[in-house]
Amino acid sequence: MGLLYFSRDLTSCTCLMFLFLSSFVSCLTASHLVVKQRMQMYNSPYRGVLDCIRCVWQQEGALAFYRSYTTQLTMNVPFQALHFMTYEYLQELLNPQRHYNPSSHMVSGALAGAIAAAATTPLDVCKTLLNTQESLALDSVSQSGRHITGLGHAFRTVYRLGGLPAYFKGVQARVIYQMPSTAISWSVYEFFKYVITKHQHEKRRIQRDGEK
Repeated sequence: MGLLYFSRDLTSCTCLMFLFLSSFVSCLTASHLVVKQRMQMYNSPYRGVLDCIRCVWQQEGALAFYRSYTTQLTMNVPFQALHFMTYEYLQELLNPQRHYNPSSHMVSGALAGAIAAAATTPLDVCKTLLNTQESLALDSVSQSGRHITGLGHAFRTVYRLGGLPAYFKGVQARVIYQMPSTAISWSVYEFFKYVITKHQHEKRRIQRDGEK
C-alpha cells in the first residue's frame, strides 16, 4: 500500500496560496504578454522585442503595457479557482485514498487545466485584444485612432466583431496548450511533495526508534 501523504488541511492552504500568488504574478507578467502577443500577430510591424517595446512606449505610453492587467487578473482568479477545485474533485474520484499515484495526478491535472482554460477563454480573447490593439478590430468598429481600454470595452468590441462565437475563438488551441502544462505541473508538484513527505516520515521514524 502506498504512502498516504496527503493532508486535506494542507491542500486547502496550498490552493489558497497558489490562488493569491497567481494574482501577484499577473502583475509581473502583464507587460511581457503585451510584447509577446504583438510579436505573434500576423504581419507584426515590429522587427524585434526591443523595437516592439520602444514603439509601444513612444506611441501609447507606459500604461499600454498594463492595459490588460485588470482583465488578466479577472481571468486568472476564476481560472485558478476552477483549476484547483476540479483537480481536487477528480482526485476524490480517481484517488480517494490520496496515495501518490502519478497517473491519477497527470489525468486530473490535464482535465482540470482543460476545463479551466475553456471556461475562461472569453476573458483570454478580451485580454489578447487589449494587448494587441489590432488595427482590424479598431477599423471594424470605426474606432481608428483610438485604443480599446478596459474589460467592458473589449467585451463590446469582440461582440460587435463576431457575436457570441467570437468569445471562444482559439478555445481548442488554448485547451491543447493548457492540458500538458497543468498535467506536468501537478505531476512534478505531487512527486516532490511525496518525496519530501516520505523523507519526513522516515526521519520521524528513526527518531522514535532512537528514543526506544
